[in-house]
Amino acid sequence: MKILVTGGAGFMGSNFVHYWLNNHPEDELINFDALTYAGNPDNLKGSEDSPKYKFIKGDIRDKDAVQSAMAGVEVVVHFAAETHVDRSILGPAEFVTTNVVGTQVLLSEAMAVKVKRFHHISTDEVFGSLKLGTKESFNENTPYQPRSPYSASKAGSDHLVRAFYETYGLPITISNASNYYGPYQFPEKFIPRLIIRGLLGFTLPVYGEGKNIRDWLYTEDHCRAIDLILTKGKVGETYLVGSNSERANIDVARLICDYLGISQGKIEFVKDRPGHDLRYAIDGTKLKTELGWQAIGNFEDNLKSVVEWYKNNEVWWRPLLEKAEIEKGNITL
Repeated sequence: MKILVTGGAGFMGSNFVHYWLNNHPEDELINFDALTYAGNPDNLKGSEDSPKYKFIKGDIRDKDAVQSAMAGVEVVVHFAAETHVDRSILGPAEFVTTNVVGTQVLLSEAMAVKVKRFHHISTDEVFGSLKLGTKESFNENTPYQPRSPYSASKAGSDHLVRAFYETYGLPITISNASNYYGPYQFPEKFIPRLIIRGLLGFTLPVYGEGKNIRDWLYTEDHCRAIDLILTKGKVGETYLVGSNSERANIDVARLICDYLGISQGKIEFVKDRPGHDLRYAIDGTKLKTELGWQAIGNFEDNLKSVVEWYKNNEVWWRPLLEKAEIEKGNITL
């Protein structure tokens, strides 16, 4: 099988590339990535030596580049997206063109080559915010209520994917996942940012009072969920992926301090972001009962392994930090 992975040099995409080559060595995998600030060829060390792997640099908004990359492709796994909420607040236009227009370009070409499956990676943020102190959770029937330019652009792409199924019969599936964490995550994201700042002796910034809650999904678990959806999932269906690992941001920060062996006094509460969603939680019953998926391990052990990964991979994150953080004036080495 010939698979096109968009955004395969990014955090989650690169983890998926490693996973798929290790678990499906018979398949041919094409990684199509524009190598923007979050795309890093170093994420793919080891995979690039596989005879089944090919990298193509290109932008999903570029029709000609997409057409060339998708020749002979049977399955598309679409990760490519602008994802950072803070960046979307500062510059929403890039999020609309990449996440919405780029997805439309991919869908149109997928129609032209008659792919067997177009799997779209989305987020639980499209559903909005849940109240603190409740047992409410998102499910596949939850109405969309995006509250940031990022989540609005992802909601738009979700709707386009469904429209191509309903209008043209394109064989699609969608997964809306909770917050990822794992190796190769860009330093501006919450968990790696706290780990790296802790390693460097800086304070660990947490928005507001740290009460915001996320359901944390380990990258390996997410890869296995996508695998199941591609192999066993029903065309036209959406599956929510969550690990039932809800943690308040302040509790995650405290764990990171403990794992780094630094004082929790290093945690610094900073001004909250506009429209900061309070809580996300996923009801993953459909994925578990229909496809047999379940998370492996627990959040505490997985987070500890991630902290160790960043400890042991300064050669990977330091150049990214210098580019993404020093230039913005957020941190000084």
